[in-house]
Amino acid sequence: MMTRRRNSAFPKVVIERDTDSEESSSSDEEGEDGPEPETSEEEEKELKESENRDKKEETLVDAKKKGKAPITISLKKVCKVCKRPGHEAGFKGATYIDCPMKPCFLCKMPGHTTMTCPHRVASEHGVVPAPHRNTQNPVEYVFERQLIPRIRQCKPACVIPNQVSCAVIRYHSRRVTCLEFHPRNNNLLLSGDKKGQLGVWDFDKVSEKVVYGTIHSCILNNMRFNPTNDGMIYSSSSDGTISYTDLEIGISSSLMNLNPDGWQGPSSWRMLYGMDVNAERGLVLVADNAGLLYLVDTRSNNETGRAVLIHKKGSKVVGLHCNPVQPDLLLSCGNDHFARIWDMRKLEAGGSLYNLTHKRVVNSAYFSPISGTKILTTAQDNRLRIWDSIFGDMDSPSREIVHSHDFNRHLTPFRAEWDPKDSSETLAVIGRYISENFNGTALHPIDFIDTGTGQLVAELMDPNITTISPVNKLHPRDDVLASGSSRSLFIWRPKEKSDFVEKKEERKILFCGKAERKKPGKNVGDESEDDSDCGGFSSKGKRSKFSKKELICKSKRKVKR
Repeated sequence: MMTRRRNSAFPKVVIERDTDSEESSSSDEEGEDGPEPETSEEEEKELKESENRDKKEETLVDAKKKGKAPITISLKKVCKVCKRPGHEAGFKGATYIDCPMKPCFLCKMPGHTTMTCPHRVASEHGVVPAPHRNTQNPVEYVFERQLIPRIRQCKPACVIPNQVSCAVIRYHSRRVTCLEFHPRNNNLLLSGDKKGQLGVWDFDKVSEKVVYGTIHSCILNNMRFNPTNDGMIYSSSSDGTISYTDLEIGISSSLMNLNPDGWQGPSSWRMLYGMDVNAERGLVLVADNAGLLYLVDTRSNNETGRAVLIHKKGSKVVGLHCNPVQPDLLLSCGNDHFARIWDMRKLEAGGSLYNLTHKRVVNSAYFSPISGTKILTTAQDNRLRIWDSIFGDMDSPSREIVHSHDFNRHLTPFRAEWDPKDSSETLAVIGRYISENFNGTALHPIDFIDTGTGQLVAELMDPNITTISPVNKLHPRDDVLASGSSRSLFIWRPKEKSDFVEKKEERKILFCGKAERKKPGKNVGDESEDDSDCGGFSSKGKRSKFSKKELICKSKRKVKR
């Protein structure tokens, strides 16, 4: 048989370049007759543009004749922010280059760059401190008098966990989405990930860990313990289900399924986000991506009542929190740019007590952990907003603190959370998006902020953690901070300082799984990619000082007198 020869003709490749980078060689081509007459810059640009158009038209005509379209390769600089050519913007290492068409990336105000932003230099810039005065509101006065035995009059000293004591690297197969400490076992940490898996880790013994992979089929968004049985946990997921899981054996039962018929298209798919447990009423409260609130009875583990529209129809309700002192008060937040306060005894559409306005999406909203009179919210406009009293003026926040937590994609939303041990109810923790230059390495700190003054109390950094840490949880009883960075978990403890006793410090690092190579075509420099590899603390392919084998590494450091 005659073999057919393949047509070896390929389409023509057209390469576009920046006109500024193309230097004319007219000076080299000048003859003995002298230089050519000078032309203005506008005329030169018009001539170049007309020449480029003529060339493109010729290539198109040739391609039509041959029956193949040309391949155009653009080498022009295009801004990642405004998508316009001629300039570049975004992160280059630890430095953020601003787009000239946009305001400051941090405070969203014009007139300066991100690196010279006054809020970057001092986080308390423009913040009005909380007044030190007795309340004039009789309702608030009575409320505070009832809480005096539980609240210290003097503000205690802050103990900051500022050193990584142990970690488990590549613990999850996808990025960490939520963390929760066990209410009774101080060394037990629970974590959820984007794949719907539930991890249980004893960080005191480090190597004792387990991951249950059959809890959910999609993102595990929230977890809450059963108030009467701490061996069981409720979890909500983007697959539209609430699971009730036994932590000992990892078997879960579904309490609610909003998608019983499976995938029927994006318009009908329901996802569950915000969740909390009202122990006094025996209810699990959960909200979806359509603005609806659902109630589940903890005794019968069945849905009770009808769904109530608590936010704008079609908007996600990403956060729910019951007041710790008055559980009938419910705080919700969502993508409709509002945080709302509800009375559980009168739940009905449009019946909120207060509507707290924000400029962009609200990622989280929490009552203060002890008195329940303060409110802390995190919004995508790089603002932390604090209301000092739910009995005062709720039309505007008591203060706004500018903080970098506005992100693009592939990241769990940043949420500022109160320190549950701080009796003054002023200390909050949140991860930072904009990186800092630490000896040539771009690091993303975890910030401790005084919500009363706006001051930065502490920023936690480890030279081996180069990924962003959006998920952070403070221990309710011990001076411990758990942080989820990409697929890894880190435990921070206070650095012990002893001038009298020579002591050895141990850091226990456990490696799990294998490092995955990034898929071609993705932006390798983007630290916020979902399945970025963080092997040995690092996500950028750098060799770590720790071994790649699955073992526990102990580095002993001597603290001299």
